[in-house]
Amino acid sequence: MLSVTSAQLDAWLALLAYPLARILGLVGAAPVFGNNAVPRRLKLVVGLAIAIGLLPVLPPPAQSVPLGSWNGLLMLFQQTVTGIAMGLTLRVIFATLDVMGEIISLQMGLSFATFFDPVAGGQTGVVGEFLTLIATLIFLSLNGHLLMVDALARSFEWLPITETQPHKGGWLMLARFGSTIFAAGLLMALPVVTALLITNIALGILTRAAPQLNLFAIGFPITLTVGFGVLLLALGHLAPVLQGLYDLGFQTMANLVRALR
Repeated sequence: MLSVTSAQLDAWLALLAYPLARILGLVGAAPVFGNNAVPRRLKLVVGLAIAIGLLPVLPPPAQSVPLGSWNGLLMLFQQTVTGIAMGLTLRVIFATLDVMGEIISLQMGLSFATFFDPVAGGQTGVVGEFLTLIATLIFLSLNGHLLMVDALARSFEWLPITETQPHKGGWLMLARFGSTIFAAGLLMALPVVTALLITNIALGILTRAAPQLNLFAIGFPITLTVGFGVLLLALGHLAPVLQGLYDLGFQTMANLVRALR
């Protein structure tokens, strides 16, 4: 008759719970998996499926820590925070599209065109939401979700599950990587901003030469037309730029996990 002791059951649960904590942290913070439109039960199912699939190939733990002990709870918290940090590195890339959309909307005069986005939990610009949807489709077409799972599996080799406290250099790297939101967002919006700046200078010269023209009547349609036209031309070159940003995000994720060791 098969008999299982409580110590064996605790060891099996710990063998699953510690990797699952990191996986669920990544699933909750990653761009595609962590979308608020995805039900929480589905996120839990996805996390369990990934954990069960990765469990046979994961390296054995260096030490066995009881799940119900204080050290075990601390390890669960550490693994969850590590997964969240890995997901935030890719979330930063998608936040650059929001910054790009906000800058373009402000220059085009569409800053008032906002609506309540339940995913972001607040007011979101129409242009930024449109660019985010395009970035999500490009991410899925490049199999970014599969590369995310691959990076998650390799993270257990780069940062094994131990009681050792994560190194503070990893958190500093994540904080510095946050500057990419503003730097990349501004650079990606520069073509549209430059075209609209030239348009506004031309409208100012035209108004100075012909004061009888109503700038508010002709300026808004012209800036909208020029803005949408340049944005349409820039969309054809958006995929290679996003691919480079995604590569940067995955590279930063790997460096972050190594720095935490």
